[in-house]
Amino acid sequence: MRMKWRHCALPAAPLALVLLAASGCSGTADPAKPSGGTSAAGAPATAAARVCAKPPAGPATAPAGAVTVDPAVVGDLAAKTKSSPAGTTFWLRPGTHRLVPEQYAQVVPKKGNRYLGAPGAVLDGRKVNQYAFGGEATDVTLRYLTVRNFVAPHDEGVVNNSSSDGWVIEHSTIRDNSGAGLMAGARQQVRANCLRDNGQYGMNAYKDGDTIRGLVVEGNEITGNNTGDWERKKPGCGCTGGMKFWAVNGADIRGNWVHDNRGTGLWADNNNNDFLFENNLFEANDGAALMYETSYNAVVRNNTMRRNNVAEARKLAERGDNFPYGTIYISEAGGEPRVPARTDKLEIYGNVLENNWNGITLWENANRFCNSPANTSAGYCTLLVKDLKRCAQPSIATAPLYSDCRWKTQRVDIHDNRFVLDAAALKCTTECARMAVLSNYGTYPDWSPYKAKRVSDALLHKQNNRWHDNLYRGPWSFVADDPDKKLDSAQWQSTPYQQDTNSTFGPRAGG
Repeated sequence: MRMKWRHCALPAAPLALVLLAASGCSGTADPAKPSGGTSAAGAPATAAARVCAKPPAGPATAPAGAVTVDPAVVGDLAAKTKSSPAGTTFWLRPGTHRLVPEQYAQVVPKKGNRYLGAPGAVLDGRKVNQYAFGGEATDVTLRYLTVRNFVAPHDEGVVNNSSSDGWVIEHSTIRDNSGAGLMAGARQQVRANCLRDNGQYGMNAYKDGDTIRGLVVEGNEITGNNTGDWERKKPGCGCTGGMKFWAVNGADIRGNWVHDNRGTGLWADNNNNDFLFENNLFEANDGAALMYETSYNAVVRNNTMRRNNVAEARKLAERGDNFPYGTIYISEAGGEPRVPARTDKLEIYGNVLENNWNGITLWENANRFCNSPANTSAGYCTLLVKDLKRCAQPSIATAPLYSDCRWKTQRVDIHDNRFVLDAAALKCTTECARMAVLSNYGTYPDWSPYKAKRVSDALLHKQNNRWHDNLYRGPWSFVADDPDKKLDSAQWQSTPYQQDTNSTFGPRAGG
């Protein structure tokens, strides 16, 4: 969840060549090495995953051995799934397929089932059925099918609503549903889909027991989600956006076009680890393009971000909120060598940020730690401690718990990025052109060992957070510790901050 100032994977299997060309990605991911390269202008050489305008068509005839599903027979897909053995392939004829008109009616696959849609095949929940595909079966495949008009409850999903493992969802359109378009399980692969106009998320990567591992999200168009505007209905819920990831260990998020979502584009929240965000295009999301919160060890590289965060940040600025909400917003998250991953840093490099509202914000809430009432991820502790009852006086005041009971914004390495901003184009003054690293003054709870400026001092001077070798164009200013403290580039580069060594600064956007 966002903390207001006042309160405070695995390598993927190769894709078809056309998808690789569209995403600019290789078949494997090594966060230690660049991938995709950059264009002469400095932007990642990534084509937008324009899936929604013209989704690929499925097989026009039934594959050999497939069970044919008739749209004229209501409930035919669920019934034939029930009567067929595990590992069956189902081919859905062209037309609109329907389940029986009961709230909990759904398709319950068996292990290894495959569902292929013919051109024009649609599964329509008619605003009656909550779920399309669910149950505990693993290794289910869904391809070339449109799934629409299901009404999953808040925080639940329509496809793979039980978060079962090993599902593959490809070349499908999941749209106009309530809740999330789909849920995620371990080893899930979500590729080349159109995830649009769903009520809460395009995908909610959450599973009871926090066992999601090896998630791949590649070449999808993720747009227009959170039509229900849940932050307005439940202020501060932190429950909206294009996609949300919760306690996922190992994820490759690459080659996606994430645009025009109400809220954050991609949001990794709470004990995520080992993420790669690569070659994605983020455009015109109302909130931050990317949030990485109370999480560990990630690489954010070769992404392009344009016109994000304008709607939400402008509204807050007009209300007098001077907090520097970032387009890349890092909140109590960073590198931790003791948590196994492909990297032991949070490295942000090779990205182009153009005409977004603000740049990168590193934030750490002094009052938020394991077992604190200010921790909005109630019941969770850090990956270093896990048992929140240990984070209490008197033990929390001494090593190792003094350090390990906090989610820390540490070991963040921001380099070789291009930050371009034309304030006139955004119709703002300088509040939209800020980089920031800051914490609040610790006050809460009464037994907290992190009061006053302990966290702020550590964040600024002891936790190895660095900007360097970046290029700036536009009226950039810098915030360190206090939102009211505006630094120019010379002050930012000087003692005591000593940030952005070897970086270049220019007055003109695009210069």
